[in-house]
Order: sequence, then C-alpha cells, then structure tokens
Amino acid sequence: MAFIFTEDQAQFRDSVSRFLKDKSSTGEVRSLMTTDSGFDPKVWQLLSQQLGMTGVHMPEELGGAGFGPVEMAIVCEEMGKSLYCGPYFASAVCAANALRIAGDELQQETLLPEIISGEKLACLAVSESRGVWTDEVFSTAATKTDDGHFLNGHKRFVVDAANAHTFVVVANDDRGIGFFVVDANAPGVKIIALASMDPTRKLADVQFTDSPAQKLNNSQPEQLRVLVDIASTALANEMVGGAQTLLDSALSYTQLRFQFGRSIASFQAIKHRLADLLLELELAKSAAYQAAQTLADSALWSENGQIAHMDKVTEHASLAKAAASEVYLRTALECIQMHGGIGFTWENDTHLWFKRAKSSEVFLGTPAEHRERMLTALCAQSTDLRNSA
Repeated sequence: MAFIFTEDQAQFRDSVSRFLKDKSSTGEVRSLMTTDSGFDPKVWQLLSQQLGMTGVHMPEELGGAGFGPVEMAIVCEEMGKSLYCGPYFASAVCAANALRIAGDELQQETLLPEIISGEKLACLAVSESRGVWTDEVFSTAATKTDDGHFLNGHKRFVVDAANAHTFVVVANDDRGIGFFVVDANAPGVKIIALASMDPTRKLADVQFTDSPAQKLNNSQPEQLRVLVDIASTALANEMVGGAQTLLDSALSYTQLRFQFGRSIASFQAIKHRLADLLLELELAKSAAYQAAQTLADSALWSENGQIAHMDKVTEHASLAKAAASEVYLRTALECIQMHGGIGFTWENDTHLWFKRAKSSEVFLGTPAEHRERMLTALCAQSTDLRNSA
C-alpha cells in the first residue's frame, strides 16, 4: 500500500528539520557527547516549549499537541538524520507513553504535563541482566507496606538515567509485572554512568534499595509489549533517518573523489552499491512509516473507525525494527568503505553515525529477535482468524 504524508505533516517535518540543522550540527554533537549530560538544556527548552516536539503525540488536555505516532516518527527520523543529542527518546517517547498507558487519569494529570512541557525529564527502566525489554521474570521487586511500595533491584542500560528527574520502573509485585514511579532523588537510588560505544546516547545502571515508589494504577503486564511496540517504531524511524544521512554522505563524497581522471561515482561498481543501499533504505522507510501508521490506528490513539489489532501493531513494529537495524548498519559500513582511508579517521563524521547504528542494532532487541517476535504475532493473528471463522 502507498504511504503519503499529508501537507501538514510535510510542513511539520520541514520545521523540525530546519531547527535541528541549526541546533544539532556535527560540531555541536561532538561537543555535547563529551559532557556528562550529553545535551544542551537551552536547545531542549526551545525544542519542547517553543516547537512542542516533546508533546506532539500527547493529548491536548495534558498539554500536548494532540497528534499521534506518525508525527512522533517524523521527529525521530529528523533527529536520527542530525544525530540529535538529547533525552527525547527516553523522556518523550518511552517514559511519557508509559505514564499515559499505565497511569490513571489523576496520575496522568499530575505527572505528564511537566514531562510534556520539557520542564522535567523522565526515563523508562526496564532491562536487567540480559539487557532486553521482554516479559521475563524481572528480579526488581516492589514490596507493598502500610507506607506504600518500596523497590529493590538493579536496572541496566537505562537511557538518559543520569539526566532524569523521574524514573518509570518495570518491576514485579504480588500481581505480576507493574509500573512504578520513583523520584531520582529518592532514598536508595544510585545511578552509575556507563562508558558506552555510542557517546551520543548516554546509558547508566540504576540501583534501587528500599526506594519509595508510586505504582501506576492501571498497570497491566501486557502493557510492556505495547511500550516495546511504541519504542521500536520510534527507533526504527530514527534509524532510517540516520541511514539517509549516511547514504547522502556517501553519494556526495563519491562525486567529489576523483580517480583516473573522473569521479568514482561514475564507476559501475560504486553505482551498483549505492543503488542497492537506496533500494534497501526505501524498503526500510516504508516499513517504519507503516509501523507508525498502524500504531496510530491502534486503540491507544484511534478514536474513530477501525482499530488495529495489537498483534498487527507488534508485527509491523518488529518488522520495522529488524529492517531498519540491518539497513542502518550496512549503510554505515558501506559509507565508511566509500570514503576510503579517511572514513576510518576520528576527524571524519561517519564514525558518529556508525556507532549509533551499531548500538541501535541491539537496543530493544536484535533483528533476529524482532523477526521471531513478528512471526509470533503473525501466528497469533492466524489463530484468531481461524477461531473466528
């Protein structure tokens, strides 16, 4: 099926692109990735309060713009192109959606407006020893007492944990998997920054020792799956944006580099490699855009018309994540090769996107894991069709 952005969405993309080109140059990225926080608070304020990017997919009654996953995907794609250093994915995508899904009306009204406005930063703490976001038995446990809940456990590879004011933590309680809100300055919370391969996306381990927590009242175990779908869709669109920048860089460089008296872009071998990358990237883009649209048609956002089945959302989200992961990494490797010797140097910017591509490949699950997840969702849909027949 054809996917076409509306005129309003195209204009929104253009405004986001112009803002990020101005505020997230490679020089700025190199400067920020050496800092502990990894982002510029002034740019974050402009991004969240003046352009409203952090609330573009959130309801208007909570301070958002009232749009949906397609607009969120546009922001992520443009951020991937510019390699934006900031807590958008952790706070606006993961934590905000977790609060919206698992929190009751009062909790949403209390917690979400400041996150949507960018005044407070939040992050979602899920993975543990295996480093994956699955419905495995989490060792982090919440104990209920007369004074509320207390968390004990260790979360690993938490994105932008060092910048967060609030943690949304996935933990076990007497009812199974639940979602809990913990203040970053609460007793027993210890944040340990990690040295990661990709310095543009800050990671940290978080230890909870009898840390007071508030349970989100609409918590359900299956909501973790929904959050993985949302995060995978956002990440897939971010990755195709990064791959597009790398492909453009390879094309520009091959047109400028001369051998034997002519541009190497005129060599048939180079043409074939670029054409193959373009084809694979366009297919991955289609998968990423379709995942965003399917998510927009789900019960979480759709108000009218036919609501997409959650197995269909999972199918498209995991397909997009698997396809984008492989295309992004392959494009990064080919781009380095086409740059020749200079492509391996620190001074060349290609390595910045290569590191993001490699870290994104395994973040939220490898391509193989997501293909298995996609097939499981397809089988579930087939079973439902047979049962309804």
